[in-house]
Amino acid sequence: MSTAISPLAPKKTPVLPALDGARIATAAAGIKYKGRTDLMVMVFEPGTQAAGVFTRSKCPSAPVDFCRANLTTGAARILVVNSGNANAFTGRRGQEATHLTAEAAARAAGCETGDVFLASTGVIGEPLETGRFTHLLDHLVADAEPDRWSEAGKAIMTTDTYPKYATATVKLDGADITINGIAKGAGMVAPDMATMLSFVVTDAPIDATVLQTLLRQGVGRSFNSITVDSDTSTSDTLMLFATGAAERRGAPRIDDAADRRLVPFRRALNRILKNLALQVVRDGEGARKEIEITVSGARSARSAKRIALSIANSPLVKTAVAGEDANWGRVVMAVGKAGEPADRDRLAISFGEHRVAFAGERDPSYSEDAVSRYMEGERIAIGVDIGIGRGRATVWTCDLTKEYVAINGDYRS
Repeated sequence: MSTAISPLAPKKTPVLPALDGARIATAAAGIKYKGRTDLMVMVFEPGTQAAGVFTRSKCPSAPVDFCRANLTTGAARILVVNSGNANAFTGRRGQEATHLTAEAAARAAGCETGDVFLASTGVIGEPLETGRFTHLLDHLVADAEPDRWSEAGKAIMTTDTYPKYATATVKLDGADITINGIAKGAGMVAPDMATMLSFVVTDAPIDATVLQTLLRQGVGRSFNSITVDSDTSTSDTLMLFATGAAERRGAPRIDDAADRRLVPFRRALNRILKNLALQVVRDGEGARKEIEITVSGARSARSAKRIALSIANSPLVKTAVAGEDANWGRVVMAVGKAGEPADRDRLAISFGEHRVAFAGERDPSYSEDAVSRYMEGERIAIGVDIGIGRGRATVWTCDLTKEYVAINGDYRS
């Protein structure tokens, strides 16, 4: 974890309120880091529902496999997260580690192992020594409190320079509902699912099948529209928990994703997912600039997104932005290599409000001085009009600096 906070970090850190039905505790288990917390436990009251989306990597971590299996019941009582070790590519020992952790967590929470969810983040390929932390779970469950969201965000960090938080309060058929979210991620971040870890909790009484629908719909324009370095983690985990405690305050139980009473909740959830996803981009390893890429005029929305991701994942585009160079030639290159329908002679490219290329060549009104001044900012918008259709998509990434190489060059040491 870096000691220097990203210049793109939020100017204000939101205070996440206590949420009925969820309690949190953290500990310093010494899994990898010294002098900081690296273990987080979230305890849920009986009846809590769960949903999740995970990495599409064909080499998923042992905790990802474990969570996928447990989601079939939709019930949750405890979440255990460790940082410093991903428990990925650890073979049979990795599976044993998840089962030992789940058994210890179930005993501590007084539930079945099927109600346990696990997440691990950090180094890949190193066995996770459960003896460092499973003996702490009894105390953590007993000590957990509902107002420790700040501590939770810090405990799950790896190379992050700041914890990521988001919260919202909305009405569900007249009853106040709280939604809190935390996330971690700075490197090895690409769509499919997207960030490395994110956990969102609400006190709304919403059934697991509905939560799953909301999460799958919301991830497309949030976590699946960001990329830091084009590398999809083995451990990507986004989970949504609903404790249902607001039902005691008159909130109705929702068992249908088409229920119109869900509209304010869905909008708030989508805002939180996008907020957390953008915070991950702004904390990209070594990042100094946030880049928003909007592709319009493509053959379809899917084609537009693929072109946008081709631009966002181009090291040449990202290093040009880092050097404050509006090098539209690199953007043209990234459009061309995307493998999607495009017409060179119809392309139009803009940096912010400055159109630099039009009809397949440099814009006649292009001003080097004006564009150079724009490129000095912290947030850079790149617009590309393909000119052949109505497809549109926006993705977010960050620049690629020498600090990224330095961070990842000694990551295991």
